[in-house]
Amino acid sequence: MNKRKLVFVFVMLFVALTNVYSQTEEVKNGYEFQTLKEIKTTSVKDQHRSGTCWSFSAVSLIETEMIRNGKPAIDLSEAWIIRHSYSDKAMKYVRMNGYLNFGGGGAFHDVTNCIKKYGIIPEEVYKGLNYGTDKFVHGEIDAVLKGYVENVVKNKNRELTPAWHNGFNGILDAYFGEVLEKFIYEGKEYTPQSFAKEYVGINPDDYIEITSYTHHPYYSKFVFELPDNWAFSLIYNVKLDELVEIIDNAIEKGYSVTYGGDVSEKGFSWKHGIAIVPDLNVEETDGSDKEHWTNMTKNEKEKALYSFEKPVKELEITAEMRQKAFDNYRTSDDHGIHIIGIAEDQTGNKFYKIKNSWDTDNIYNGYLYMSEAFLKFKINNIMLHKDAVPKEIAKKLGL
Repeated sequence: MNKRKLVFVFVMLFVALTNVYSQTEEVKNGYEFQTLKEIKTTSVKDQHRSGTCWSFSAVSLIETEMIRNGKPAIDLSEAWIIRHSYSDKAMKYVRMNGYLNFGGGGAFHDVTNCIKKYGIIPEEVYKGLNYGTDKFVHGEIDAVLKGYVENVVKNKNRELTPAWHNGFNGILDAYFGEVLEKFIYEGKEYTPQSFAKEYVGINPDDYIEITSYTHHPYYSKFVFELPDNWAFSLIYNVKLDELVEIIDNAIEKGYSVTYGGDVSEKGFSWKHGIAIVPDLNVEETDGSDKEHWTNMTKNEKEKALYSFEKPVKELEITAEMRQKAFDNYRTSDDHGIHIIGIAEDQTGNKFYKIKNSWDTDNIYNGYLYMSEAFLKFKINNIMLHKDAVPKEIAKKLGL
């Protein structure tokens, strides 16, 4: 290599390293976290361009439960769940004459319902990628399936044929792969049902969903009014502090928990790996000049408080605030993620360590830290093993 080429290589290397450094600095935040309790789980996955977080998070929960029960760490097939859920959802959509939310979204109970009804299989046996990509890309699938069921409902014959659902499943077969009756795994033959029972070893009926809202009586069960609850499954209702107590008790005893809720707030930053709810009414922070802070505009305060440069005072969340945000569509059903630990920042504030399904390209390699305030404000519901519920609360729920 001549001298000119050598200099060029060094210049390009310097530019590349500078860019990497700049990108690293760009996502650095001023929070420092110490993990207090963490549940062993499986690797971070990537739902990619699909609305299937509900499957990824709840399947992650099941994989983690296998580890808790002394089973091998395994990657289970999210696509198997998605495929069967779509098939069942189509039947419900047609029976409801189209008055049902139909799309790629779903709920945690769709995973346990599917395992109970159809079993489960490993990811390596059923990847669900028959459409030419190595990651989920569901725009075409969702559009084709929605168009199919819409036209079944509009049927000009005024009478359904016995073939419509077979035709729908044929589309699923083309995109995801045909349903397997048997398969070989680690040298042994299984059916999806026998694999669920013998290898996975969980009882789907042991997993319950819990929320906290005031528009239904506490300690009752109700059909949660979320568009993606197409199965009309029931959920338990507890007080807000009890919901936090349930999550904390679960993590402390070695059970992980799924989180379903809103991630559209300014305080949720995937890039920075953090979710917080700053108190915009705070008058000063860490010695800032009080008069200067008070005279700042709302936009200036937001810019300062959402910079993630240092821990900030967060809102005190009440049940009334939660209910108002939910009733006014400010808390939406955006995303399902997996709570696998508890941590604290350098000032002692409590955070939850969250496993996401957006690959590993953020500051915490696919994880994020969610403050207790954010969780209390924006969580819609959780799923967990019923034995993880504290005894006094379990008694109130009749568990």
